[in-house]
Amino acid sequence: MKIYTKTGDEGMTALFGGKRIAKSDIQVETYGTVDELSSVIGMVISVIHNHQDQIFLTHIQKNLYQCMSQLAGSKMSLSFLIQETEKLEKSIDMMDKKLIPLDHFILPQGGVEASWMHIARTVCRRAERNVVRFTKEKNIVQYLNRLSDFLFVIARTYTKNNQKIQV
Repeated sequence: MKIYTKTGDEGMTALFGGKRIAKSDIQVETYGTVDELSSVIGMVISVIHNHQDQIFLTHIQKNLYQCMSQLAGSKMSLSFLIQETEKLEKSIDMMDKKLIPLDHFILPQGGVEASWMHIARTVCRRAERNVVRFTKEKNIVQYLNRLSDFLFVIARTYTKNNQKIQV
């Protein structure tokens, strides 16, 4: 089977179920940004060396694929995201206990690992904004909102020497 189909050569793409829409449609932009987020998280996984973090981030990628499926037109339930959001909150709380409290904004830097996590966080925020524009699907919005918080906190844990580069 060839990878190219030429069906998108006129600027249209197919949704789940076969309906064709413009590639510029907010729906395509929305699930495309979630796809981009998953790819950036894949980059994060490739630069970190903590196996448990790699497993957790891979699990997040799988959750994002479920979100993309629903955003592309699948009628699947995303109620599982409620528990996944709670997992993110627990992870944030555990990491945050070990960090220096913040009293200023910090710059998105601190080494390769932390910098990639900050990039993932900003893509996550864009995905969240697109979801709000497209559907306002509460479970996805909450999950992405918490995921961006998680990515911020994990970036801080990977920042060399737990330093704070203040604005």
